[in-house]
Amino acid sequence: MTDFAAIILAAGKGTRMKSDLHKVLHPIAGRAMLHHLMASIDTLGPKRKVVVVGAGRDQLEAALGDDAETRVQEPQLGTGHAVQQAEEPLGDFTGDVLVLYGDVPFVRGETMRAMLDRLHAEDAPKVVVLGFEPEDALAYGRVIADEHGRISKMVEFKDASEEERACSLCNSGLMAARAQDMFALLRRVGNDNAQGEYYLPDIVNIAISDGDTCAAVTASDPGEVAGINSRAELARAEAQWQDLKREEAMANGATLRAPETVFFSYDTQIGRDVTIDPNVVFGPGVRVADGAHIKAFSHLEGATVGEGAQVGPYARLRPGAVLEKDAFVGNFVEMKKSTLGEGAKASHLTYLGDTEVGAGANIGAGTITCNYDGYFKYKTTIGERAFIGSNSALVAPVTIGADAIVAAGSTVTRDVAPGELRMERAEQSIKPGWADRFHDTMKKKKRGETK
Repeated sequence: MTDFAAIILAAGKGTRMKSDLHKVLHPIAGRAMLHHLMASIDTLGPKRKVVVVGAGRDQLEAALGDDAETRVQEPQLGTGHAVQQAEEPLGDFTGDVLVLYGDVPFVRGETMRAMLDRLHAEDAPKVVVLGFEPEDALAYGRVIADEHGRISKMVEFKDASEEERACSLCNSGLMAARAQDMFALLRRVGNDNAQGEYYLPDIVNIAISDGDTCAAVTASDPGEVAGINSRAELARAEAQWQDLKREEAMANGATLRAPETVFFSYDTQIGRDVTIDPNVVFGPGVRVADGAHIKAFSHLEGATVGEGAQVGPYARLRPGAVLEKDAFVGNFVEMKKSTLGEGAKASHLTYLGDTEVGAGANIGAGTITCNYDGYFKYKTTIGERAFIGSNSALVAPVTIGADAIVAAGSTVTRDVAPGELRMERAEQSIKPGWADRFHDTMKKKKRGETK
């Protein structure tokens, strides 16, 4: 494939979002819609990336970092004018140019490649347009093309004849052209229209009037070119993405007991023979190995779940949580920056923070690793096969040796040696008959018999 540059248009104000966050930075599956698009572009190895910005410029530049150049469109005089802003930074670039939109995040790398390949077909089109065929063409502009995709006319719906409106191929707005052709054609685009703007699609009709060929490539799925302009459309895009990810997970050998209730992140990795129960949410950075079981109402983020491990129900794994092979965390267990060794268990009502738990250890109900003193975090180390009794507090930094036992109800502030029993409890005080006398007194007081 020849060298190409991507121009991403993201200068719109996004007023329908009613948000202080720039429209293209709103997340889908935990990733900004702009970054979804950029990731697809990167699969093709672009030589240059230029993002045309306007309102919210500072937010976009911060989000992009060194990943792309930015150019400001001010004032905003239409899509053709926006693309022109990239001419100066591209300088003497002589490759192809692909024009994309920051609020159209789901365009696949394969589709972009098809557009660029079509640009170098035997008939050498000056411009390639990405078309799509929606179930209802509504008021989209039409692409009038023959069976080989050669375009005879681009027409807006309001200007189309009845015959042209019957055409099902619609204009997505995405285009490809050689850099010199793109900018030469744009210089000939006028703004003699009601809005006084310069429209990118006009370059197609100009090229055709010159006797040059222009061609269309059709997106395999209309959802690939869906634009996002409102919160409702954002929600539909999230649902579209989740449906695809669920299908992918099941096709790769995972069982989703209630697929519509499972929510993945953009980077979730699920192995084979994984079972995921209803109402499970995956935040960014989760890897689940073969044969694991994620039970209902669990939330995982930045966590690694080993082969055959079990999570939940009602468990929370925060960033840095690692379950090794056959480890188990049960209901109302929370882990943060902690490792549960092979076959180790924390079955219920436990918090493990900054903790290393050895293989085969058992963490009793109500155990807390006290890892924070209000200023710094400290580590707890629990050895292999250690047994931590229920309702224990392990005050870090502290080490519990292999095969040690911490008795239920203990508050441990010093290291426990391997094989040692540690019991840290206040001495029980016994007062026979005290409770009976207390109840008698309180009942009489309630009846008003005593003051």
